[in-house]
Amino acid sequence: MAKKDYYEVLGLSRTASEDEIKRAYKKFAMKYHPDRNPGDASAEEKFKEIKEAYEILSDAQKRSAYDQFGHAGVDGSAGGFGSGQGFGGGFGGFGDIFSDIFGGGGRGFNGPRPGDDLEYRLTLTLEQAVNGAKIDIQVPRREVCDACHGTGAADGSSVETCPTCGGLGKVRVQQGFFVVERTCHTCHGKGKIIKKPCSKCHGEGFVTRNKTLTVSIPAGVDEGDRIRLSGQGEAGDVGAPPGDLYVRISLQPHAIFKRQGDTLFCEMPLSFTTAALGGEIEVPTLDGRVNLKIPAGTQTGRKFKIAGKGVKSVRSGRQGDLICQVHLETPVNLTNEQQDLLRQFEASLSVKGATHNPKSHSWLDSVKSFINDALK
Repeated sequence: MAKKDYYEVLGLSRTASEDEIKRAYKKFAMKYHPDRNPGDASAEEKFKEIKEAYEILSDAQKRSAYDQFGHAGVDGSAGGFGSGQGFGGGFGGFGDIFSDIFGGGGRGFNGPRPGDDLEYRLTLTLEQAVNGAKIDIQVPRREVCDACHGTGAADGSSVETCPTCGGLGKVRVQQGFFVVERTCHTCHGKGKIIKKPCSKCHGEGFVTRNKTLTVSIPAGVDEGDRIRLSGQGEAGDVGAPPGDLYVRISLQPHAIFKRQGDTLFCEMPLSFTTAALGGEIEVPTLDGRVNLKIPAGTQTGRKFKIAGKGVKSVRSGRQGDLICQVHLETPVNLTNEQQDLLRQFEASLSVKGATHNPKSHSWLDSVKSFINDALK
């Protein structure tokens, strides 16, 4: 029987990332693992397909060969299932996946479990993101208990190796031709027996504390950027490294500017007189004000570029621009005298052959042409 497409087995597109492949495998492995479906032959078969697909797609070389040549390019690569090896030696390379799904911290596979990575969302003002800053944050995280130093045992008591699993935290159970790893029921995956638990951490070896950290924000960071603080995640098991902390950046809305990459945008009101006669207006920037020349006859909505007044890219170092869009402001609360003057001015623009309002004349000509065509 022809093998199924590996991407289809994991419910992925052919452009899936490594993280997407791993997440899909975790989801389906949890659902179809024989330990969760005892006696279900269809679940066992489905699990075999999932494991084979993951082994190919999680390996860059095997995936490349599969993408080019299909199953013919990886015949014999999947190992274990076609040759009837079962699971006795088939967990190699999958310890991190199954430790995440079934717990136990991977003690039965790769020793002590490293600490988990953490993510902290930090909201910045536009000025902080553009100029850089140093900001203190408080992060709740798992740390080694200072009373028992991570052993979980009260002072003066000992920690014994679990006699059931021999300290692995896992036991192997035969199910048909499968050998399945299960969490040890005696020590609950810890691999050790604590007769007198530490009163501070209740035998866990870890406590949760708020840690104050100073984050250096590089100038030019943008929405969604991440800053990695190595080793500032949660503590790992004794003898294992801690995880990392990732600070994800969010930006507050700004009262004047909008940001798009390294370009800033702002809108400025423009008086009728300045728009008609030309002149100068003051435009705010993040480092002061600049004068912008407005040519005579400027129409509402026109955009002006002010070079070098945007954001300096955190990656390329290029200085972005500021785009200023002007909007004509209609006078309000006019006196009777001002209204009369405007009517006189309007009348002066209506002289036959005058070209003071080119857009209006062009639009009226289009309307007349449309009506004439409709009446034919």
